[in-house]
Amino acid sequence: MLTRRHFVISAAAMFSAPIASPALAAPTTNRSKWSQWDAQVTPADYDPFTSNPWGLHPRFLPQVVEANDGLRSGDIHVDAVARYLYHIQPDGTAMRYGVAIARGNLYEPGTYSIRRKAKWPTWTPTANMIKRDPHLYAQHADGMDAGPNNPLGSRALYLYVGNRDTYLRIHGSPNQRSIGGRASSGCVRMVMAHINDLYEHVKIGATAHLYAPEV
Repeated sequence: MLTRRHFVISAAAMFSAPIASPALAAPTTNRSKWSQWDAQVTPADYDPFTSNPWGLHPRFLPQVVEANDGLRSGDIHVDAVARYLYHIQPDGTAMRYGVAIARGNLYEPGTYSIRRKAKWPTWTPTANMIKRDPHLYAQHADGMDAGPNNPLGSRALYLYVGNRDTYLRIHGSPNQRSIGGRASSGCVRMVMAHINDLYEHVKIGATAHLYAPEV
């Protein structure tokens, strides 16, 4: 005869183990497609100083300019007023690129260390981004695979304060027509073909100076 106690013990044996939810795959970057993607975001017969299929104002195309005295070679300086990024060269010049900065009060001026670099990075929005703009970011809460439509684009430089990742980046952007404006959620955006050039010359440990957007 089955007693109530017998049923409880039997039920516990049958149902005590929870059903595991299927694990969500972490976002990935497909290295076998990196060359294909680079070609996709690089204009035909690309000349960094003249190619402009994005319709940017010519001043936002890369230029070699004279650097101010006393700036350390290899460092990056972002002029948030003019929307320029300068990469200081050993000969006292700088490579200048057009950028977009963060909208509103999301831009965070400061001095940062570049502690990580990544080609064709994956991307996951922060909790604050999802809370602020759920219609844009909630769908990507578990991350987004690398590729030409990924918000970090083709290359990313990761900005740290000490050992703390600030979640601020200097990165390529699929929204390349935003260059010259205030458009991002905190990061500094570049044309993907431009950051592909810059990326090769930036060393881990370089300093990035992000200046305030007001003079």
